[in-house]
Parts: sequence; C-alpha cells; structure tokens
Amino acid sequence: MRVDDFDFELPQELIAQTPAPTRRQSRLLTVRRSDGTIGHGDFSALLEEMTAGDLLVLNSTRVRHARLLGTRPSGAPAEVLLIHPGADGTWVAMGKPGHALRPGKRIILGDGIEIETVEVLDGPNRLVRFVGGTAEAAMAQFGRLPLPPYIAREPDATDEDRYQTVFADREGSVAAPTAGLHFDWPLLSALEAAGIRVEYLDLEVGPGTFRPVEVEDPREHPMHPEKFRIPERLAAAVGDTRASGKAVWAVGTTVVRSLEAAADEQGAIRSGEQETNLLILPGYRFKTVDRLITNFHLPRSTLFMLVSAFGGSELVLRAYQTAIAHRYRFYSYGDAMLIR
Repeated sequence: MRVDDFDFELPQELIAQTPAPTRRQSRLLTVRRSDGTIGHGDFSALLEEMTAGDLLVLNSTRVRHARLLGTRPSGAPAEVLLIHPGADGTWVAMGKPGHALRPGKRIILGDGIEIETVEVLDGPNRLVRFVGGTAEAAMAQFGRLPLPPYIAREPDATDEDRYQTVFADREGSVAAPTAGLHFDWPLLSALEAAGIRVEYLDLEVGPGTFRPVEVEDPREHPMHPEKFRIPERLAAAVGDTRASGKAVWAVGTTVVRSLEAAADEQGAIRSGEQETNLLILPGYRFKTVDRLITNFHLPRSTLFMLVSAFGGSELVLRAYQTAIAHRYRFYSYGDAMLIR
C-alpha cells in the first residue's frame, strides 16, 4: 500500500468556497457496492434510500471560535489556533509564524489579553496560557471560526450559521463534521416520521483532520488522537438496530471512527468518554457501520483512505472521477456522497 494509490487530480474550481444556497440543495452521489452503480440526485433523496428501523448517527460537536489573530511585541502579525484545554488553565495550540510561539514569547490580542507560550510539544503543537483574561473571554471577544485552509477567504456572517450543523451542541472542535452540514430540521423530522431513528455522538474534530500523509506507506502515518463521547442510548440503539437486521448509517468519517473505535469484535458499542487514534485503511473489517454519508475529501488524505476502505478503492476512485466529470463541489462546503 502506497499513499500514491489514493491520489487523484482535482480541478481547483471544484473546491467549494461558499455553501449551497440552502443545506438540502447540495447534490448527492449515490454509490451502490452491491452492483457498482452510481446515481445522482439532491440531498433530499436520502429519504428514499433509508427504511423504517434504520439508525442514523450524527456528530453533534460545535466548532469553537478557536482562531485568534494578534500581534507580536514588534507589531508583526501572529496567529494562534486553540486545539483543546490542557491542565491548570493551559491550552494545546498551534500557531504561525512558528518562532512567535517559542517558550516565554507572547502574542497580544487586545484589552490586556495576551497568549504566552509555555512549552513546545510534539510537532507544531505548543502549550500556551492566557495572561490578563481567560481563553473563553478571548474567544468570545476576538475568536474567529477556523475555516479550513482550502477556503481562501475570511469567515463572514454566513459562516456563523452554515459552518455549524443545525444540531451542534457541545463546543469542542476546530473543524465542522461537514457531512452533517447538509441536514436541516425539516429533513430530520421527515426521517423520524418515516421511522428512522436519529441519535448523536460527540467527537472533537482536531486539526489533524487536515494533516497530510507524508510517509510513503500510509500504515506508518501517526494518526492524531481525538476525544469522543457515546451516550448510553446510542450504544443501545446500535445494538437494537443490528439485532433487528436494519442498517446503521454513519454521517461522516468522524462518526465512523467513533463507532468503530468503540465497537468490540461483535459490533457492540461501549458508551462513555473515550479517545481514538484509529486509522482506517483498505482491508479494515467494519464491525458496526453499514452505510456512509460523507463529503468529498482531499486526495492522499486519511479521510479519503477511510472512504476507500468502506466503499472499495476502485469503486470509490471511479465515484470521485464521476463526481469531477459532473462538476460536483468538493470538501467542507461541497456536495455529499452516499455509499450503501
């Protein structure tokens, strides 16, 4: 297995810079593993694909306003991205330029609030603390939504709504669970009225979701750990759904990783607070997830590798080539794909 096996050419103009006019106006590419056929529709077609008794699992994490822009004492600009809280009021963070986050150096935000680097951690990560205020106060006053690096603009008022899912709950992520962005409340209500059970988990999406695979053999890629929480009712729902012979639908790669990391060999799910660095590559045996709804991902990424593992490498690559030929929109604000 080589990382080059997961490469493809994507025209830059297909990388969505803004969301569709409404959530359900996204397109849906349907891939059927049973016969290799590929179909086209809009996202509302999901209603026709699911049957009563199926279980739909969504990630309810909320994106933090974790991007903080400030200045160094010299007046030069600097940027910090808060990843997750550390101990004693510290935070694990990333920033640029890197030399602005050496231990003891400070970045000035405003109103007396500064960020001081305490320690250099692994890779680009730093341990920082806030001086003159709390992290929560800094994010409330100065924080911005951390749009992905391939969206070449600053966030605006539209992003405050559309870069969060309608069911976003507990704040904790630096990126949205983007497959969930296509759902609105009328669609969720229609699914429940059709007998579909809808449940939620919470995985804190970290910046590693955008981290490129820099080794030739993807099995050697160090996967970033992410915290997740599975409620008892979701664990029970997975068991009930599997016992009845119905399908477990995962909305997004974050849900796949959470369910599979929490599953035993028989597919039973362990509830509670957990952490995973599970890397899913072709050859992986899925224990819980039967169907996948996902966006279109970057070439050579661990997300594309996971989708290839679920749908089969050849079929998924053909589906991506079909999506490119039909001008589907890619990445966070792009269209969706269903693999069943």
